[in-house]
Parts: sequence; C-alpha cells; structure tokens
Amino acid sequence: MTATRTRTRARLLLVDDDEEACRLLSEVLEREGYEVVRALSVEEALLELDRAGPFDATLTDLRMPGASGFDLLRAARERDPRALVFVLTAFGDAAAAGEAIRAGAYDFISKPYDLASLRAAIAQALERRHLTPPDSQEAARPGEKNPVIIGHSPAIIEVMKTVARVAPSQATVLITGETGTGKELIARAIHTYSERAGQRFVAVNCSALAEGILESELFGHVKGAFTGAGATRPGLFREADRGTIFLDEIGDISAGLQSRLLRVLQEREITPVGADTPIRVDVRVLAATHQDLEELVKQSRFRGDLYYRLNVVTVRLPPLRERLQDLPLLVHFFLRELARQHGREPVALDPEAESLLLGHSWPGNVRELQNVLERALVLAAQGVIGAEHLPADLRRGEPARRETAPAAGALLPLAEVEKRHVLGVLQAEQGNRERAARILGISRRTLLRMLQRWGESGS
Repeated sequence: MTATRTRTRARLLLVDDDEEACRLLSEVLEREGYEVVRALSVEEALLELDRAGPFDATLTDLRMPGASGFDLLRAARERDPRALVFVLTAFGDAAAAGEAIRAGAYDFISKPYDLASLRAAIAQALERRHLTPPDSQEAARPGEKNPVIIGHSPAIIEVMKTVARVAPSQATVLITGETGTGKELIARAIHTYSERAGQRFVAVNCSALAEGILESELFGHVKGAFTGAGATRPGLFREADRGTIFLDEIGDISAGLQSRLLRVLQEREITPVGADTPIRVDVRVLAATHQDLEELVKQSRFRGDLYYRLNVVTVRLPPLRERLQDLPLLVHFFLRELARQHGREPVALDPEAESLLLGHSWPGNVRELQNVLERALVLAAQGVIGAEHLPADLRRGEPARRETAPAAGALLPLAEVEKRHVLGVLQAEQGNRERAARILGISRRTLLRMLQRWGESGS
C-alpha cells in the first residue's frame, strides 16, 4: 500500500530532444499514475527545475543539442544531492555508463529500453528513497580518470555500472570470467574510482608462485625465517597498505594459504613468516578467478567461509563471443594504441583481414585479440594489415559462435565504428575538440585530420 501511495504522488521530469519519443514515454508514465513534466532540452529542464522542482526523479536523454544529459545530471545533483536521475540513451557505451553512475545517476539505461523494466526501476528507486533517511546518502564523487574498459554492448555496460557503484565502497570484490577477458583491468578500474586511488595498486598472480614463495610474498617474512631469508621483507599486503591488492587466480591457492587469507579479511592483520606478532593492515582486497569457486567449495577444494568473504560483490566479465558487437570498437582501439606503443603511423585493415577478424570466435578473448593485432601490426610493413598478416586459424575462417551474439550483419565496418565513436564523443563534449581528443586518447591534430577526412567541422 505504501509503495502505491508513493508512486501516485511522484512527480517526474522527462527530458528528451525527440518530441515524439518524449510525448509517448510521458503518456506511458502518466498511465502509471505519475505526474510528468516534459522538457525538450537541458536549458528547458533547468528552468523547470527552478520553476516547478524539486521532482521525485528525472529521466534524461544523454546526447542533445547544446548541453548534454551529463550537464543536467550534475546540475540536478548540485541542487539536491539525493536527486534520482535516470540517464536514457541510444548511444550507450561502457565509459558513458561508468561516468553517469559515478556522477550520481541512479541508473544508465540504453535505448530501446523495455518499458516494463523501466517502470519497475522507477518504482523501486522511489521506494528506496522513501525508506532512506536524508542524511544517509552523499553525493557521488566523479573519478578523475576514464574507465579502461572499451565497449558499448549491454553486457559490458552492466559491468561498468557495477564497477562504478562498488568502487567508492570498501567492499571486497570477486571478479570472474574466462582467461583473457580483462579481469585485472576491471580491478584497476575499481581502484581508480575509489578513495584509495592515490595509494598503491598491487597485483599478484597466485598461480605463478609456489606455495611457500607466495606466502612470503603476500605476508612478508623476518630475517632467518627460512633458508635464504637473509633480510626482513614487508610483503605485498604491507606494500599495499591504505591501497588495493589484487589477487588474481585466487582459486589456485592452497588450503593453508586460504586459512591465512581468511584471517586477513576477518581481522585486518597479517603475521609475517617467522614472526609472532600480527601487524595491522588497511588494504582493500580484490580477487579474480576463471574457475567456478562455488563448485570448488562443493568439492571441498576451496573454503566456503573464504568464498563468502571474497564474494561480497561479484563482477562477471563476459567472454568476447558474448559481446561481439564490441569487436569493431576494440579492434580500432587496439590498433591505435599498438601503433602508438610501437612508434608507428596508424595502420589500416584491408577488407579481407577485417572480415576474418569480425568472423573469428576469439576463444582467447580480448587478450587473444590484442596479441593477434600486435603481431599483424608488426608484420604489416606497408601500413596495411592484410589476411597474410593474421594467424592461420583466422585465415581458415573459423566461424564465430553466434548463439549469444548478434548476427554478422549487425557488425558495422571498422571505419564506420571509428567515425561514429569519434563524432559521438565530440558531440557529448559539445564540440570541444581539446576534451574530445583527450578522452579518445589522440592528439588534437589527429582529431582535426579525422574531421577533415569525414567532411565534419566538429563544431
């Protein structure tokens, strides 16, 4: 009964420069019992906030002529740090999702959206706000760096939304996914967006070291603790004090180390090898694995109590075959970055090589893609990557697994992806070429050359 009364009194501000879309969604929400005020621009929305606000929630399109949905989001949160803002956009990508959530958006929803899900999300948000005391919420603090994850598929957008929400907390996070999906990149993104960003991020591959060595590396040792221990070492947990430690392949550690790690998570203290006195540490723990830890618990190969300590929040990274619509953007990104790293001019893809790249299933995920492109770039002496520069399995045309991915026809050519991505960033930055170039990771001169090639003024 309470939820119904709250919803029927709720007032919504709906902002979209598409007048017809704005009207249709307004009618849907009004039939749900909401009072809806419409605005066709950010400027108009700001006038409505001052004239008719505050509103119970604001729903805004992201990219509009003039000021963007991000500008409205920031303005609404400045007026009311508890403001509920939903960002609705047909131009969703992982970076935009992360930025929106970190800037204080309640949710980031890609068009075309499911109306039933949208209605449920609004109702849930209003109910949660009704139950939450005003002084228990703080305005989100945007991070200073852009997310390191590339993509605009629904799966990767959900990942970045989770990252943006969990990063400001102190929660332990378990990152799961197949080998090569980029689990360490996610861990670094969580650290970058957290209050610990100014401190150390320490990464350790738990499967790369023998048990005795790993124990000493993690917790340190005192002089003479074992043969060869000629000096005291602090260990990685102490090196990461006040920062973040990332334990990759956590499923491979021994039962003894599992017990010691559990104590660290419970007591926030470590005992170096050979020492008697524990040492307090302030470290956020992020862990990752390609294994099914829940199944390992059932097999008594992993401690259940440690699993639940690690699994406060889980981020599942999808394999590349489940996000093939991100493939053109990833190829463009890696080719640009690899050319910069190798001191090369930008390279192009001939149609046959492009077709083979877009048709591969990528069992090694993003890591395999990066390795293939680096090899091709090094071999392509004339600045054009052809089929002959690709590995044999790609040249054989191994078909991509499409059961969870878009059809091949849904994949845009790389050149078109590049153009849309660059122009989209430029539009989001209101034509500011300096900011757009910085976000894209290119020089302003390169951006100008691109715009000239496409016949775009960029203004």
